[in-house]
Amino acid sequence: MPPAPSVPSVAMDRRHFIKLTAITGTTAALTACGNPENQVIRFIPEDELVPGIATYKPSICPLCAAGCGVIARVMEGDAEVFRNGQAGVIRMGLAKKLEGNPEDAISQGKLCARGQAAIQVTYHPDRLDKPKKRSGERGSGQFVDITWDEAIKELAAKLDELAAANDQASLAYLTKPRRSRRLELVADLLQKFGAKAPVTYEFFDDEVLRRANAISFGSHQLPTFDLENARYVISFGAEFLGTWNSALAHSAAYGRMRQGKPGARPKFVHVDARLSQTAANADEFVACKPGTEGVLALALAGDETPENAAAKTGVPVATIQRLAREFSTHGPAVALIGGAPLAHTNAAFHAAAVNRLNQVAKTVNQPGGLSFAAQGNAVATRPIKEIVDAAPKVLLIDDVNPVYGTPSAMKMADALKRVPFIVSFGSFIDETSVLADLILPDHSFLESWVDAAPESGSAKAVPTKFGPVMRPLYDTRSTPDVLLAVSKALAKPIEGLPNTFEEYLNAEAKPTAASSPKPQAPGPMAWSEPVFDGDAGQYPYHFMPYASAQFYDGSLAHLPWLQELPDPMTSGMWCSWVEINEQKALALGIAQGDIIEVTSTQGSLRAPAFLNPGIAPDAVAMPVGQGHANFTRYATDRGVNPITILAPATIAETGTLAWSATRVKIAKVGDKETYDSLILFGGATRERPDWAHGRGDEH
Repeated sequence: MPPAPSVPSVAMDRRHFIKLTAITGTTAALTACGNPENQVIRFIPEDELVPGIATYKPSICPLCAAGCGVIARVMEGDAEVFRNGQAGVIRMGLAKKLEGNPEDAISQGKLCARGQAAIQVTYHPDRLDKPKKRSGERGSGQFVDITWDEAIKELAAKLDELAAANDQASLAYLTKPRRSRRLELVADLLQKFGAKAPVTYEFFDDEVLRRANAISFGSHQLPTFDLENARYVISFGAEFLGTWNSALAHSAAYGRMRQGKPGARPKFVHVDARLSQTAANADEFVACKPGTEGVLALALAGDETPENAAAKTGVPVATIQRLAREFSTHGPAVALIGGAPLAHTNAAFHAAAVNRLNQVAKTVNQPGGLSFAAQGNAVATRPIKEIVDAAPKVLLIDDVNPVYGTPSAMKMADALKRVPFIVSFGSFIDETSVLADLILPDHSFLESWVDAAPESGSAKAVPTKFGPVMRPLYDTRSTPDVLLAVSKALAKPIEGLPNTFEEYLNAEAKPTAASSPKPQAPGPMAWSEPVFDGDAGQYPYHFMPYASAQFYDGSLAHLPWLQELPDPMTSGMWCSWVEINEQKALALGIAQGDIIEVTSTQGSLRAPAFLNPGIAPDAVAMPVGQGHANFTRYATDRGVNPITILAPATIAETGTLAWSATRVKIAKVGDKETYDSLILFGGATRERPDWAHGRGDEH
């Protein structure tokens, strides 16, 4: 295994992304006189700006589904831009800093580290600055620049071909599952053209929980938890203080809960097989056998005996009895479930079991419990399996990277190569957009109209919309506006659509009544054993990929501030690692930083070991996010992607990926002296100051 790529030595500050250029009149004149081919064009300012005076404009962070409101500090400055097809310099209003919006019900004036780094999307040096057309073989990364008129004409011609053949159903649109007016517009456009509903995909998908909530509570959405008023909280794998659900809103509420009230000290219990960022904040951590979490929940609800639950979960009978007593007597009490328990083949059972526990506690729609913000129907969507099984003739891809985010066994790249014509609206070349025939780069969120309809984080529905914070830097266009332009350029233009996305957002939304099924009466729950890929004798370890605190599902690995951000539990940065139980590692002769090979029935990967005392002896874990083959200078060929070795197992009730259903074996293949690829902040952890590897040897 070759050494891991070195950390870039370039200082990563805001100036490298804003690219401010100080150009005096004398210098410009000399350059123009001596080297005409190097002329620098200075455009006339488009904004009326007061030097040194900041303005503050609202927007919405796009880096996860939470929909947090932000405030951008905008000040005048010089920027390299494209105007009318020419590169030059202009003095304009530039976003310099993002913070949480105090008036936003979700962010509440706060902003996570990922949100702070969102500004780098706009100023990234590898951001696409104009439309591209493939000029080489698919996947070669060879593109040529084209104009927007050429791009819209070519896409419209492809859609005209489908319409002429009465084959509109062969158009597919692939995006993330985000509740927004933007997705509603896309669905409306597809329906009017005669195509099927949008296809959505996200690796860390919570559809199984939405389905369980629809059955138990009549709401097909994620819940909001009133942690501030809860006195007892038990979480089954839900990383609600880090990466799961509306983490920022729930972190703020948890902080208020922790401030306590006179005579009432709230308690937080976390159940999992790995000590996560959220688990580390708990009063009590309960280790539970993977795939059995719902059995424990039923025991706490009184629907299962402690003895049977102990036999299945590995949690002692006395602990189960004590937790059940505490949960029932320290109300308001609420239970959460998320993460790995919802990614087993029997995930639907676990979700329903935790819902039963909340029903028994009688805190649904009560202070200190859980509730659902009243919302209309979500846009009907289709699973990604449909375009894998039957390739469309034209595929539009919007802000999603399924080639990276699906197991190798799904052969996603091969499936996309069977699509005759692909259009990507991505702002960067990644593993998926590199396969496109056209790339029509979207504005950044700071340059366009944005909206969100958060399904969680607030007890009330709080849809938001905001205009651009700043003018576009490059020759990019808002994707919804491009779609509307294409719809008008068709041989038979689509009727009944707005002229612009701004017009659509500012028009009154058509009210839609929620149509979730009525809650079902509680009844007996059938337990089914989790199914794991890989014989336990040959593959003795549960493989636990988890959402990275920096990169979430890998879609943020191109942002260098996040590469530089130490992981909150390991302090790892700019690299991948495999977490293994400390005592188990010592028994196997594995030391901190040694290279170990992790093998499943689907493949293998190699990464440095991180010895973790907070993970089960029969489990190994890896953060998702690194291992990109093609994703800007900061993420390409850095670390490994644990998704690649997962089995393509699915959850029967939803068809979503069961990413906790893979077993692996491990073997040491190199030591830290040969492969110095584990990079820890300061070279060590507070608990193990003697672990000085990577950066620790340099400081």
